Amino acid sequence: MAGLQRTFQQVDTRLTRWMARYGLVLLRVSLGLVFVWFGALKFFPALSPAEELATRTISTLSFGLVPPAVSLPVLAAWEVLIGLGLLTGQFMRATLLLLFLQMVGTITPLFLFPAEAFTVFPIAPTLEGQYIIKNMVLVSAGLVIGATVRGGGVVADADLAATARQRYQEAAAGR
Repeated sequence: MAGLQRTFQQVDTRLTRWMARYGLVLLRVSLGLVFVWFGALKFFPALSPAEELATRTISTLSFGLVPPAVSLPVLAAWEVLIGLGLLTGQFMRATLLLLFLQMVGTITPLFLFPAEAFTVFPIAPTLEGQYIIKNMVLVSAGLVIGATVRGGGVVADADLAATARQRYQEAAAGR
């Protein structure tokens, strides 16, 4: 039994270290692919399921000053730019700023058009509402990535993480 437990611990340690080493890169790249893909769809009329809701939201937020013919290609370019920044890992602060600003815009239909976002407000989202609500995961991914733009990373070793946490707390207290 002890041998099996030791083998499990070794495998678990290797997997955890692998996840710590590659998880952030995979998160950044997969998030980048989502933004490039969904953004690119908006360049082609009627391909994006979010097209109508997105253009109506932008029109409402701009008090009708930005028509769909302008807002959709701008939004498409914005999303593709976020995706390219994430894929390349370049200009991460600017990329994440664009991501967070875009996410603020994507959540507004929940408040502007609740009848379209929910079948029963606020507990039963429509497909569009689910599409918007899942963006919480994208925001969370952006926060995790953003926490590393100054060179930080994920640490699989509990002792090393505790030491880093202690150093961080001491530095924060000394401000």
